[in-house]
Amino acid sequence: MPNSPSEPERWPSGEARRVVMRRKGPMLVEGPVEVELEDGSVVSSDRFQVALCTCRRSRRYPWCDTSHRDRG
Repeated sequence: MPNSPSEPERWPSGEARRVVMRRKGPMLVEGPVEVELEDGSVVSSDRFQVALCTCRRSRRYPWCDTSHRDRG
């Protein structure tokens, strides 16, 4: 199975892309990244790591602005 944990999909550089899930926080993704939104638009970041909002409270969605901390 190509997407199993033992055989990660490789990027052209040969490196696997790392995504870190947090229970009460954002999803951390090694960058640079392009994110396709529900409406089909694409936003991008060239940072070495980005925090993607999973609670949808961010004013900068899809980027996390730590708004999840306000409401716990």
